[in-house]
Amino acid sequence: MNNKHHGQLIEKIIRRNGHSITDVARLTNVNRRSVYNWFNKARLKPRTIKCIGEAIRYDFTGIFPEFKGDIAIEEFQLTETIKNKGLDNEAYDWKDKYIELLEKHAELLSHIGDKSIG
Repeated sequence: MNNKHHGQLIEKIIRRNGHSITDVARLTNVNRRSVYNWFNKARLKPRTIKCIGEAIRYDFTGIFPEFKGDIAIEEFQLTETIKNKGLDNEAYDWKDKYIELLEKHAELLSHIGDKSIG
C-alpha cells in the first residue's frame, strides 16, 4: 500500500523551489484556494500532478514512479509551457504585492476587532 501524501509532497517541492502559490495558481489556471486544496489531498489525479509539474517545470516521476507513464514531461514540453504563457510578469508582481497587502490589512483588522471585543 502506498502511504505517500501527494499534496504534502507537492507542496514541499513547490515551496523548496521558491514558487509562490499565486504563480502556481496562475500557471495552472486555478485559484489559490484550489492550490491549497491540492496540498490537503492525500491522493491527486495523475493529470493534476502533471499540470503542476508543467507549471513549475518539475518532473515528478522520481517522486511518483507509479504514475510515470501519465506524468512524464519531456524537456521541450517544459520549455514550450513557459513560452506559451506569454504573461506580463510585472503585472503579476504587482498583483502579488496587492494580495499580500490585503492579507496583512485583514490580519490587522482582525487584531483591532479582537482588542475592541476584549
